[in-house]
Amino acid sequence: MTTIQFVTSNAATPPFQAQLTLDGNPYTLVAMWNLYRGDWYVSITDQSGNLVCNSPLIGSPPNANVYLFPGLFTTSTLLYRPSTNNFELGP
Repeated sequence: MTTIQFVTSNAATPPFQAQLTLDGNPYTLVAMWNLYRGDWYVSITDQSGNLVCNSPLIGSPPNANVYLFPGLFTTSTLLYRPSTNNFELGP
């Protein structure tokens, strides 16, 4: 498992961005604040910048896993754990 700390910056656009490898392919994870809803949204884009998926950022409790983008990737998993403020990338 790889952890990526979710640290945002008001000076950066987007406020959070990370490079990931999912199912052996490179992707970019971007998190943006949705002012209307008052919460974070995350999107995954491929190397060409094509949007793969966009979703609200749903947190996993310490004792369970709520995967982001379920069914989209066959061997990789991605979740966000608010208790540690980390994304967890597996396996």
